[in-house]
Amino acid sequence: MRNVAWLVLIASVSISAQQLPAGPGADVLKSRCVICHEADIITSQKLSLTGWTNSINKMVRWGSQITPAERDVLQPYLAQHFAPKPVASHAATDAGAATFKRVCLTCHDADIVEQQKLTPTGWTRSVEKMLRWGAAVSDAEKQPLIDHLASRFGPR
Repeated sequence: MRNVAWLVLIASVSISAQQLPAGPGADVLKSRCVICHEADIITSQKLSLTGWTNSINKMVRWGSQITPAERDVLQPYLAQHFAPKPVASHAATDAGAATFKRVCLTCHDADIVEQQKLTPTGWTRSVEKMLRWGAAVSDAEKQPLIDHLASRFGPR
């Protein structure tokens, strides 16, 4: 029974590791990182190159056997594929504010919206629900609206 559990664990790790974006660092990630961590714990982090470098430094201090050559490949790979999303531009936020006034405030009072304090993911779900209910927001207006709502009415 113990061998079966071990095989299931190995299979689940290899399946999740297979879903990593292709690139020179993918093999290093699979051979050095996914042996201890599931791929999703790595891919869900959104770090800059400095953040990934610090994270790898920590893993090395804790005993990871990543060589300097592997680090040179791994760190840029992680920063390229698992970096923070850029902050919305001022123009996009202005466009989102206009859509908010034109569409959202026709059905909702501003104080109801202000009380929500949602994350960008939460605002995405809320906007998509309103679209299903008939809100007149074009595809081009959707993301600027979400960016505006998240920047103005996000969690504190």
